[in-house]
Amino acid sequence: MSDWLNYHHLLYFWTVAREGGVGLAGQRLRLSPQTISGQVNALEEALGVPLFERQGRRLVLTETGRVVYGYADEIFSLGRELVDAVRGRPTGRPARVVVGIAEVVPKLIAKRLLAPALTPDQEPPLQLVCREDAADRLLVELAAHRLDALVLDRPLPPGSGIKAFNHPLGDTGTTFFAARRLARTLRAGFPASLDGCPVLLPTEEAAVRRGLEDWFHTSGIRPRVVAEFDDSALMKTFGQDGLGAFPAPTAIASEVAAQHGVVPIGEVDSVRERFFVVTMQRRLEHPAIKALAERARAELFADSRRR
Repeated sequence: MSDWLNYHHLLYFWTVAREGGVGLAGQRLRLSPQTISGQVNALEEALGVPLFERQGRRLVLTETGRVVYGYADEIFSLGRELVDAVRGRPTGRPARVVVGIAEVVPKLIAKRLLAPALTPDQEPPLQLVCREDAADRLLVELAAHRLDALVLDRPLPPGSGIKAFNHPLGDTGTTFFAARRLARTLRAGFPASLDGCPVLLPTEEAAVRRGLEDWFHTSGIRPRVVAEFDDSALMKTFGQDGLGAFPAPTAIASEVAAQHGVVPIGEVDSVRERFFVVTMQRRLEHPAIKALAERARAELFADSRRR
């Protein structure tokens, strides 16, 4: 059995199965029945199994033949869609957009950025694929064109070795939250109340961590860091159980409070989180990515635009 499939042979087989016989397939393809039969036989030899069996004067698909026909039907349907897409004709198939999300990007930020792509009135309809990983591994995937864009919490540095382009979405201040009981003791004296208080922080992989450390230092605050997290959603889950106060972007403060049942205890406008879309193109070209970026700038990060 050959490891490589001859698609001409597959086309002849598929046409015979669709048309109901070698003669009708020959008329459709403008080839002699002998040529069609020879090509189908070659496919059977390559696969090592019979695809048709004769019942009286009729050719009937074998069980394996029905399996092969199903795959062939999908292959040639995709081929027609490919031609339609290249020629600008509607395909009836949702456009696919694959976005890499750095694991340090807050999940609620990612949701606010990407969820508009899935609204029922989205035209054209989109199929969204989200991949989450470390930023350096996602960058390799972007360079290999397996991703359409990345969402990061920092711009790519000039010496990254990959020629990609940063597209700023906006920035937001930081709000500290805590479970209700802990919040009662922290709200009145914020931010000094954080001194000696148990806090949950993102790891040093997150760009905002440096800003938080600088703010603690200049404010003379020495919190008790009880845990650090790569995953911001996990940090919030620990926070809702009262294990410590934690920071989150002010742009999603209402969602954080509602989803995790926590209370905002104070805002630090000087500690800014910045977010970027990174692509291999100097300008945003994918229509879905362009629309998402414009919506994020106009809505999610509207305050930063006013600043």
